[in-house]
Amino acid sequence: MTLKKESQDFYRYLRFITIPVVFIGFYLLSYMINPYRPWSSFFQRETSAILSEWGFVLLFCFLITEICLTIARILDRKIPWVSHPLSRFVLQFSIQIIVSILFLYFYMNASLTVFGGQMKFSDLNSLALRQSFVVSTLLSVLISLIFTGNFFLQQWKAAMLETSNLNLKAAELKQIALESELQSLKMQLDPHFMFNNFSTLSALIEDDTNAAQHFLEKLSRVYRYMIINVHKNIISVEEEMRFAEAYFYLIKIRLGENIKMQITLSDEVLKKGIPPITLQLLIENAIKHNTASRSKPLTINIEEDDQQNLVITNSLQRLNYNIPSTGTGLKNIESRYHLLSDKLPEVTETEDLFIVKLPLMNI
Repeated sequence: MTLKKESQDFYRYLRFITIPVVFIGFYLLSYMINPYRPWSSFFQRETSAILSEWGFVLLFCFLITEICLTIARILDRKIPWVSHPLSRFVLQFSIQIIVSILFLYFYMNASLTVFGGQMKFSDLNSLALRQSFVVSTLLSVLISLIFTGNFFLQQWKAAMLETSNLNLKAAELKQIALESELQSLKMQLDPHFMFNNFSTLSALIEDDTNAAQHFLEKLSRVYRYMIINVHKNIISVEEEMRFAEAYFYLIKIRLGENIKMQITLSDEVLKKGIPPITLQLLIENAIKHNTASRSKPLTINIEEDDQQNLVITNSLQRLNYNIPSTGTGLKNIESRYHLLSDKLPEVTETEDLFIVKLPLMNI
């Protein structure tokens, strides 16, 4: 439901509450202003006289309520409560008091013309007339208080609901961030990952000291990146690519020409943002579930499409044996996107390719 529709419903249903309250308030205020009036004889009159007075008062309450709500509707468009609260308060109360007094004057003149016979407005009791104007003014203030109080109550409820949703979203994001951090820590402490890298480093130290030094620098960059950025929600594609290249270098040293990666990205895309460690999860996923050989290397392409999505494609060459998969990596990426963006990743699988499209975000 749109805000406009909600506002229309609000005014439509408010009058059903306000008119009875104003009707009762009319007699209560009249009694408080003039308690010495012979109220005990009120119900001793003929039923037709009582009903006529009630009809007269009810019509008056209905019209003054409609006038006050119309003023509030107009001021909602011109001077909203949210942007100009003090000006709106002073202006609304002032206009409603003035308009209610003018309305009472014309209403009483019209009533005298229809029902008063030869009686004129000047013939009315001055004290009773002043009391009527006071009651009319107080009723307009009462209507304004009912409307304003209800408006702020609705705003408070909306604010509480929004705060609750934000807190829930923050809790979900924290949970997903913890899962991402756990995933990163698992990779850092994964004995196979550590053993493979240290074995490779040990072999390089014996064969090529310069290559070993370079490998150690890349390994340090990978760990440093995960430690520094694992707590962040969004990071630039450029930083993520530097990490992905360092991570791929470690894989490349071990697998050689069995694996290839090609990157084709524009400068504009590099300035956009994605959740950190996303590319590492996708590269790791591709290596985990596919064969890689010199005759049939595993190829990974990172590029952009016309909608400036980041497209990660790997050749699909499934292993002959099944590796148990929980899908944690893809689920984590999708969950983080669900909280950070209106767009979600798209996963497509063809006969030869596994494709993941990552929407890019502004940093």
